[in-house]
Order: sequence, then C-alpha cells, then structure tokens
Amino acid sequence: MFRSLRFQVPALFFAGVLVFALVATAISFRLLQSYTVGRARADLRREAAGLTRLYAEQGSGSNDVISGRQLEGATGDRIYYVPVEPGLYVGQPFRRLPKRLIDLPAVARGKTLQFDLKVPGSNETWLAVARPFELGNQKGGSIFLGALVVTKPKDQLATRVVPLLERITLALLGGLIVAVILGVFISRRLTRPVLDLSSAADEVARGNYDVVVPAVPGDNEVTHLADRFREMARRLSEAEQLERNFLMSVSHELRTPLTAIRGHVAALSEGLVEDEEARAQSLEIVSEEADRLSRLVGDVLDLAKLDARRFTVLQEEVDMEHLVERAYTTFNDEARRRGIDYRSELHAQPVLITDGDRVLQIITNLLSNAFRWTPDGGRIDLGLAQENGTVAVTVADSGPGITQEQRERIFRPFWSGDGRGTGLGLAIANELAQALGGRIDLESQVGEGSTFELVLPAN
Repeated sequence: MFRSLRFQVPALFFAGVLVFALVATAISFRLLQSYTVGRARADLRREAAGLTRLYAEQGSGSNDVISGRQLEGATGDRIYYVPVEPGLYVGQPFRRLPKRLIDLPAVARGKTLQFDLKVPGSNETWLAVARPFELGNQKGGSIFLGALVVTKPKDQLATRVVPLLERITLALLGGLIVAVILGVFISRRLTRPVLDLSSAADEVARGNYDVVVPAVPGDNEVTHLADRFREMARRLSEAEQLERNFLMSVSHELRTPLTAIRGHVAALSEGLVEDEEARAQSLEIVSEEADRLSRLVGDVLDLAKLDARRFTVLQEEVDMEHLVERAYTTFNDEARRRGIDYRSELHAQPVLITDGDRVLQIITNLLSNAFRWTPDGGRIDLGLAQENGTVAVTVADSGPGITQEQRERIFRPFWSGDGRGTGLGLAIANELAQALGGRIDLESQVGEGSTFELVLPAN
C-alpha cells in the first residue's frame, strides 16, 4: 500500500504543503514579531518625546504638575529616571534606574536611545527608550537633569501576536485539509489511467495484443503515454499477424518448388523420362526451382543480417548507367511476354563510390515489385538522373496505386498488399538504401500507379 502511487502522490503533495505551511508560518511569525516590536518602539519614542516636552514646559512655569505615577497609569508604561548626579531630585516621584544601565553621556548629547532593559531584581525584559530629561529656566534655557526612560514589557507584545498566530494556524489547517482533498483527487486522476495501462501491459505480456487501452482525456504526459502504448499494442498485433502470414507464405513458397523438384527428380531417377529433350526440360525446371529456393532463403538471410546490422558494404567505383541498363535488361523478356510498355530514360552517366551489388539488388527489387503490380499491357518506366549532389533512380508503374494506410506499412518486413508473397523485397530495398546513405521516396495515386525513387548521395 505505502509503495503504490495512489498513496505516494497524495502523501508527497501533503508533505510539500505541510513544509510550505511551516516555513510560511515561521516567516510570518518573525515578520509579525518584528513589526510588533517596531511599532512598540515607535510608540515609546513618541511617548518619551511627549513626556520630556511636558516636563520641560512645567519647569518653565506651568502650574499643573503631573506626577510620574499618574503618567504611568495613563499610558500603561513604566517610567524611570536616571539622574545625572546621584541624589539629584527633580520634584517628581519617578522610579530610579542605575546610571550604569544606559549610556548617559550619549543622552546628554541629545541622542534618543533604544534598547532592551532588564531591571535589577526582575527576570522580565522591557523595551526601553531613553531621552534627555531637561527643565526650562526663567532665562529661556534648559538644564539637563538626566535621562527619562519609558519602558514597555516585551511579554505584552505576545498578547498581540498570539491571536494573529491562532488565525494563521486555523487558515493553515484549512489549507492542509484542502490540500489532502486535492491530493487524493489528483492522485486518483493520475493513477487511474496508469493502473489501466498497467493492466493492459499485463494483457500484452500474456500475448493478448488486442487489448483495449482506455483513452485518457487532456493533453499531458499520461495521455501521450496511453497513445504510444495503444500504438505499440496495435503494431505488436500487426507484427504477430504479419509473422503468421509470413510463415504461411514462406511455407507455401517453399512447398511449391520443393514439390516440383521432388516430382522431376523422382521421374528422372525411376527412368520415367526417356526422351532426351524431356529429360533436359526436367533438369532445367529443377534448376529454376532451386534458384527460386535460393533467392527466397537469400532474402530471409539478408533481412536477418540487416536487422542485426551484420552485413558489409563495399566501397568501389560503380558506373550507374551500366548498372541501371543491366537491371533493365533482366526484365525485358517478362515485359515482352506480358505486353508491358517497358522503357528506360537515362539522363546522366554518374560514377559513384558505393556497393554496386547492393544498388543492383535495390533496383531489381523495385522493378520486381513494379512488374508484380502492373497489369498486362500496362507501362513501366525506369529512369536515371543526377542533380543537386544526388543520383536518383526512378521506377514508375501504372499499377493500382498505394493508399495512405498502405504507405505506412509497405516497407515493413513480411507485409504484402494482397496477402501473397513474403513481403521482403521492399523491406530489404529500404534497409539497403539507408545503409548506403540514401533513401527510397514514394509517390502514388490510387488508380494511377506509383513511383519509387532511389536517392543516393553523389559523393
């Protein structure tokens, strides 16, 4: 349970929100505490300034004398007096502080001090502000008598912070609850298609390639994964069907020549064929069928070598005009027999550094495919051209054409458009073209024929 995505996703989401909440709370507490202390110090500075100004006015002849105790009751602060000389009395019952607790010379220079004060005999810490304590005289001047210290207990600030922290905590708890709900919802939304894909993968592993992969709404990584998995299952199903068709086709292709060979060999060995002409004809049939078997086995071996990248490519000078004419001549008899308008148009005489046998094999496979699909009385054109640093050999036919769906499969091994044959010719041609640094392009219109073009680099 704890290792499943359904648990880990919401757990990680909740943990992330919790860490964020703790960090945000700590930062908020520090900022709030700093803001509260700053406001308290500002209040103390303002009160201290007002008190020192008040007593300065009293010293100038005011009749209303306010005691320190009255001011403490009115402000809620604690007020201390630090005399400039020991035993100096200003006529008001202020609390006294030792001179050593503040920088009295700095206060005498008119500076306002801010500091944390620990009163002797008490464990409390107070926020304190010290200002010069002066009394005016009748000549308009002032007499420095010491420092007036206005203090506020730090513990009182907590009473302002705690209610705000309680509200922040309640908000965070609400946020965590929402995070848990969202985490569970998101985890289910994410893990449900993943679990469905996992079940589909189990079916594929058991050999059931027709499994239905559920569609995942949206446009995200899981949707992309589901689409690719569906495509993979479809291709595996096609591959299995193609392999089955290939085995049936190869079995048929092998059985036909083997049957003919066995029949003629048996007739020859039993002396049933006495005429020399008939004997020679039987031997010729045996030879042709043996060549047919050899070609089939060679195609299978070539495909295996191409898939395993275990084949060699020679580097030699190849006269492309001579090689194309050689491939063209190979099919002259078949074209004449079937009444096919068979033409060659050679517009270049390039010489390439490549593997001539492999290039001839590619062109032969393309021509063989064209003759297979071109009806009797049709037309096949073989062309050679050179431009833009490439050499192109084109094979155009007047066959039925190739649909868009067939174009995606036509170069796959074992796939045959009519279900007959081994489906290896174009697959081998395409792999060889890529091995030689080229490619095979296809243009086709249904009902009008197809054009295959072998493109090779000129250098």
